[in-house]
Amino acid sequence: MSTLTRRYFLGAAAAAALPISKAAPARRRNILFFFPDQHRFDWTSLNPALDVRMPNLAALAKSGVSFRHALVASPLCAPSRACLASGREYPRCNVPSNGQDYPLTQPTFYGMLRESGYHTMACGKVDLHKASYTWGLDGKHLLPEWGFSDGIDNAGKMDAILSGSDHPRDPYMGFLEREHLRQTHIADFHKRGGGHAYSYTAPTPLPDRAYCDNWVAENGLSLLRAAPKNQPWFLVVNFTGPHSPVDITASMEKTCRGRAFPQPNRCEQFDKPTHVAIRENYSAMVENIDRWLGVYTDELRRRGDLENTLIVYSSDHGEMLGDHGRWGKTLPYHPSASVPLVVAGPGVEPRGASTALVSHIDLGATFLESAGLRVPHDMDARSLWPVLGGKAAHHREVVRSALGKWRLVYDGRYKLITGFDTAARKKQPEAAKAAPPPDLLFDLQDDPLENTNLASSKGEVVERLRPRLGEEKAVTRSSRK
Repeated sequence: MSTLTRRYFLGAAAAAALPISKAAPARRRNILFFFPDQHRFDWTSLNPALDVRMPNLAALAKSGVSFRHALVASPLCAPSRACLASGREYPRCNVPSNGQDYPLTQPTFYGMLRESGYHTMACGKVDLHKASYTWGLDGKHLLPEWGFSDGIDNAGKMDAILSGSDHPRDPYMGFLEREHLRQTHIADFHKRGGGHAYSYTAPTPLPDRAYCDNWVAENGLSLLRAAPKNQPWFLVVNFTGPHSPVDITASMEKTCRGRAFPQPNRCEQFDKPTHVAIRENYSAMVENIDRWLGVYTDELRRRGDLENTLIVYSSDHGEMLGDHGRWGKTLPYHPSASVPLVVAGPGVEPRGASTALVSHIDLGATFLESAGLRVPHDMDARSLWPVLGGKAAHHREVVRSALGKWRLVYDGRYKLITGFDTAARKKQPEAAKAAPPPDLLFDLQDDPLENTNLASSKGEVVERLRPRLGEEKAVTRSSRK
């Protein structure tokens, strides 16, 4: 790739970040990034209050660091992944909704890694062209422009159905077509439509080998096995689960029934057995991903790469699972905006749970530093290595998330939300909604379910946090001078 072409795809600021830091390790770390879609922060085996069985994630956390206060920059697929790729907060990521594609002139940390000598790979739902159904049946479309050396980009669950109802438009539906299973899959998802994405909990008729997350994971193993032996590598495995609908295979269903899950917070949409079944299915999906984490760990050990591979587990946003009577994401509540984040590997001190405040965009800066690269000054991301290496206990004073008109700032205890129309407010007459939405303030230490708005009784906290809603860019730049 020419210097001119490189600067077009990466941007001048990214190109300036390419020289290796003097602190670069003698042997550059490989990076394995497990990145499921819609995995909420508390739905793991690290939460003793829930019967979720993820032994491989638990082992990873024991050997590294699990961050208990990790928020995404925006709890919606395309903006969240754009924020991560660019290392920018939501107002500067240039992808305000699922209706926009990632700008090709905007740098990505993937491209920075590739230009520094990494073999960068991606499989699964990359979701950087959410507005355009242009994966190609080989899944290669736009991967080089985003900074990948190789990969297979496929549609998300619903995008695959919407785009592939007449003929396949992405590699997963192309695979199902070749296996004579495409119409079977479409018919099953039609049963899960019309408000039944959660309540229809029967297993999919697809065999295990054709289940999308299993297919994605196999693609990742194939990419890894074909990677050059003489280069450090980066691989992100973008699972389509545990995104709704809550489809699981028959074998997965056998592992998840009969558990006692709590009912969702302030929700009576379905009866109690249905709510439990939904949560069982959701658990089966994350547990299946955990199974693959074990398979990949074994593959790294077989390759002799385990000791030199940074392994990261996180998600692009959470899932309400009925809390506050809501489903899916896009909301400022913690089940939607907070995600698991576990990091282990060379140089990571086994510190267990960390209470450091983290934005998931910080992963981009962390990956760059892992490669011995400087973090560009126009990134809002901050490397986690001071915490991972045991040199710091704290990371940020506050973290932010945003989508559309609403903004939130969280200091580890209090969360201030502005510009958010609650479900109750949306039912009011238009005249009553003429004024801006009222502020919301939650004390997550005393009220972890976010049921009590304290904005009127703790005005001093509101006024302390309000200036921090949009301060990150200035703080980050000044800290790097």
